[in-house]
Amino acid sequence: MDHSIPRPEFFKAPLEINQLHEMPYMRLGNSGLWVSKVGLGTWKFGRPETGDEARVDQATAFKIFDRALDLGVTFWDTAPRYNNASGNSERVIGAWLQANPDQRRNLVIATKLYGGMDGLSPNHCRLTRGNIKESVYASLERMHIESIDLLYFHHYDPLTPIEESLSAVEDLVRQDLVRYLAVSNFTVDQLRQLYEVQPAFGSRCRILAVQNQFDILRGEHPDYVGVLDFIAAPGASFIAYSPLAEGFLSERYLDLARVSSGDRIFDQGMLSELATPSKHARLHQLGSLAHELGLELSQLALAYTLTLPAMGPVIPGASTVQQMESNAKVGQIVLTESQRVSVQAILQSASV
Repeated sequence: MDHSIPRPEFFKAPLEINQLHEMPYMRLGNSGLWVSKVGLGTWKFGRPETGDEARVDQATAFKIFDRALDLGVTFWDTAPRYNNASGNSERVIGAWLQANPDQRRNLVIATKLYGGMDGLSPNHCRLTRGNIKESVYASLERMHIESIDLLYFHHYDPLTPIEESLSAVEDLVRQDLVRYLAVSNFTVDQLRQLYEVQPAFGSRCRILAVQNQFDILRGEHPDYVGVLDFIAAPGASFIAYSPLAEGFLSERYLDLARVSSGDRIFDQGMLSELATPSKHARLHQLGSLAHELGLELSQLALAYTLTLPAMGPVIPGASTVQQMESNAKVGQIVLTESQRVSVQAILQSASV
């Protein structure tokens, strides 16, 4: 945005703002960073014509981005490792931003680093000083942005000293190349190690959020159990990835006879794990309750997720504009205590 030119549309802006286009915002952890209550996961956005195996091409992604902005869905989650470590999810965001440069400040862009990218040497991965800095420089270039709003350590690094990793981030924050820090795929013990060292680095390296797998049907991933309860005390937010259980928490899977080749869950061999008799029975119960409440099953699942203690924003993916619109409506859904208890009763029924 050219700030030398007056913008009458922003004259008389409110003193304080808590939403955009009727989408409620929330603070991330106990920081000053505000994010849309419903965000957008871009892990399947890419350029399939390059062989990256993305399921949402750039043209479709642009339509989703346009509509997301219309609805206030401005917390966009990406990573260079998405789609075969191609970097194409970031490139698609960058291409959209090149076409819409005035929208940059409306967005909160979160990306990640850890795994091998842009080379095959041991120095092209992990949380080393060199890889952290080079990964950030590369992400900034791919997305055509000057700073990353939220940077995640995508995995725990058992080999690199935590002090080395945090000092590298501190350098980047001082340079305003990174604004805030979070972690992903961390256990409780790994978080404890991080929190023991973190005070030596002050506010620049404070962990605002932990992004781990979670959905209401399966709960936390077995490798990361207990993190949702643990992070409440340090004042961090839990951000659930795959909050719709890879899409299983939707009407699409109520009739398994309709699921076949071409369906992502089917093609990736996840159907047998997700569609156990117990889980499928609970899916039907959730579907019935959602129908009674005038909601889609996916909307009920996301709305309930947002009520959990320490839960931050949800970041469901979307492969169509219609899916994104459905997810965005969740920002304004507030479940009553009675409705929450009904969902909880279904989820606590015997599982297999």
